[in-house]
Amino acid sequence: MKLILHKPLVFFDIESTGLNITTDRIVEISIIKLFPDGKTEQKDLTINPTIPIPEKASSIHGIKDEDVKDKPTFDAVGHEIANFIKNCDFAGYNSNKFDVPLLFEELTRHNIEFDWSKSKFIDVQVIFMKKEPRTLSAAYKFYCDKNLENAHSSKADTQATLEVFMSQLERYPDLGTDVVSLSEFSSQNNAVDFAGRVILDEKKVEIFNFGKYKGRPVAEVFKAEPSYYDWMMKGDFASNTKQVITAIKLRSFGK
Repeated sequence: MKLILHKPLVFFDIESTGLNITTDRIVEISIIKLFPDGKTEQKDLTINPTIPIPEKASSIHGIKDEDVKDKPTFDAVGHEIANFIKNCDFAGYNSNKFDVPLLFEELTRHNIEFDWSKSKFIDVQVIFMKKEPRTLSAAYKFYCDKNLENAHSSKADTQATLEVFMSQLERYPDLGTDVVSLSEFSSQNNAVDFAGRVILDEKKVEIFNFGKYKGRPVAEVFKAEPSYYDWMMKGDFASNTKQVITAIKLRSFGK
């Protein structure tokens, strides 16, 4: 089944110093850009995170402090990455919850402007979990009948994700072949921000998806308790989440 693309679709995977979107850093990123005509371009970068890589993280992806000490920082390669993925849609494995928000955070931290508003996001893990709930290694074996060598290296994981995704399209004709339908299917919920702290309810109203106000409209909470907005802006929330709640708060001023 041929995938319908109207612009390039970027498959990417990130290895990092940890799992905290706001405080951890990228140490490796691999990107495969799939063009509408089927051609691909690839970019693989090892990055000096400028902070120590915990032993726990190194035990997973195999990258240690000595491996990155002479590598460029994100500040040096951030614009190169942004230019490579500009005007693309995005796909990855667990990318909606981790890789996309972490990349957003790094770009924001280094004042690199990037417009995500017209992009669609396909999470291959969500498709897999809805169809065959297992790990990437199991997915690679199940869909491609291959063993995943060098799992948890971004290059191997990215290539495996691309192959699994193509096999999913062949196996499940009901998925469709356009990015819009695939993005909708691979979404866990109607998330407004990358982290899923704010989602849309059945009436398309932004509501909180966490904490004591879970299920309550964001604008309504901020009107009744303005200090909650201040608490979130000072708290350990991702930049994208703060950007979203600020837009909601500013919008409510005109009502």
